[in-house]
This record gives sequence, C-alpha cells and structure tokens, in this order.
Amino acid sequence: MPTHNPTGENPPPPDRACVGILMLDTRFPRIPGDIGNADTWPFPVRYKVVRGAAPGDVVRACGEQTTARFIAAAHDLVADGADGITSSCGFLSLIQAQLADALAVPVAVSSLMQVPLINRLLPPGKRAGIVTIEKLSLSEDHLRAAGAPPDTPIIGLEGGREFNRAILGNEPRLDVTQSRADLLTAGANLLTHHPEVGAIVLECTNMPPYAADLQHALGVPVYSIYTFVQWFQGGLRPRRFG
Repeated sequence: MPTHNPTGENPPPPDRACVGILMLDTRFPRIPGDIGNADTWPFPVRYKVVRGAAPGDVVRACGEQTTARFIAAAHDLVADGADGITSSCGFLSLIQAQLADALAVPVAVSSLMQVPLINRLLPPGKRAGIVTIEKLSLSEDHLRAAGAPPDTPIIGLEGGREFNRAILGNEPRLDVTQSRADLLTAGANLLTHHPEVGAIVLECTNMPPYAADLQHALGVPVYSIYTFVQWFQGGLRPRRFG
C-alpha cells in the first residue's frame, strides 16, 4: 500500500477500527498533523493514492471520471480492511453522497461536514467560519453537499505567500513557517470581517498542523479533518470498558 510516512501505515489491532484515507496524487511534504502522515493518527489508517487526482484539479473541478477513480480506490481500501473512509481534500464534499451510496462502510469525506454541528454548539449570535485553501473555488454546492449553510463566512489563502502556492502547485518543498503565517493571517482576517464567527473549520486536510497556533492566537475553537476523523473513528468500533 502507498504511504506518506517513512514508518508506514498503522497496522490495525483486532480491537481498533481502521480508517481508509483516499489520497490525492501529491508530492508536497506530509508533515506531522497532515492527514497523509500516519503518525498524525492515534489509530490504524490505510492509504490509497488516486492516481491523476492532482490538488489543483480536484479543488477546481471533479468530473465523473475522477469521481469513479475515487470510488474504485475506496472499494480497494474496504477490501484491504478499512472500517470507514475519509479523504485528503475538503472539496470532495461534492462526492460524499456518491461514495456513501457505493460503499458498505461509513464515509466521512470532508471536514466541512462539521459546520452544521458546530453551529448548534455555539452561543446565540455565533456561527462557524471556514478557512479554505481557495475561496473562489469553494462554492455553495460544496457547502450544501456538506450540510453547511450557503452563507457560511469563508476566507481563502489565495493572497498568502506559501501555503496555497505550495499545495495547489504540488511543490516538493513547503515552508512551514510561512504556511503558519498564512493561516494566522487568514484566521485573523476572518474574525475581523465576521465578528460573529465563534469557531473555525479548516477545509484543507493539510491545515491541522497549524490548528493549535490558530486557536491560541484567536481564542476560538478550531476544527479540522483531524477532529472530524477522530470522532468518526471512535464510533466505528467503540472502546470497550471493563
């Protein structure tokens, strides 16, 4: 199986659920906290790269042929022992329904699916906002597919120095310090322009390494694919007590 971590995928113990992760076809570094680094996860994971599914292509368009490749890869992961399926791109909320219809295991494809729940958790007058890799490409269709209100506040990283360029350009190097600065600037701008935002949802699965910095700097909860898949995995095979 393909892996994005020198130590390999986490083998599934018999009493712990394994999450299958559909990976875009990438070459940028998978640092700790990134969905593609197996050490990010405190439970077993298996990876399957969807060949030809480059970051820029999936963010800006996901046609029928690409969707079919994701479905085929998901079937491979299930055959290899995955108890549930997620993905390495929040924009794949558009194919959540197709994947769920095609598979016999639960599917949690996008961190954006947390938005409606988070809205119910927040005090009156507060709502979730989204930090995404590219605002222009995140449409109302993506939000509706995730169950999120179409008027959810969104800010993108198009104007940053590093993160958007390196990830969407699929560059072999990533400046982590500059990427962190991009996330902090975007988060601050989101709260400045939308003071009603009481929590942030990170669309991009490469953003969790910076979530703690965002929460510390802005003082609001920060949710990501990491928080979503932790919850998701916990129900696939619940911990036995006693």
